[in-house]
Amino acid sequence: MIRLQRTGRKNDPTFRVVLTDSKNGPKSGKFLEVLGYYNPMQKTKAFNADRIKYWMTKGTQVSDTMYNQLVKEGAIEGKKKNVLPRKSPTKPRKELKK
Repeated sequence: MIRLQRTGRKNDPTFRVVLTDSKNGPKSGKFLEVLGYYNPMQKTKAFNADRIKYWMTKGTQVSDTMYNQLVKEGAIEGKKKNVLPRKSPTKPRKELKK
């Protein structure tokens, strides 16, 4: 699986783009290859698009967030996926009697 791995200090996130087994947790530190980085604070990013495409041809899955980043960069073509959780419908509150 190709996904983001958080690095950096508290309140200063930076992310690595890593190739890892899907069973490894994102914080485990176990990965096969570093494929790039993303720094949301400085708005810098660099992806090794050739290696990402190579691994995708081998059948590697890409996380939804990473897929959206690749579509935005133009590394792959497609439509962005919705990564936000679905909101449950709000129930009307019962008014209290005074």
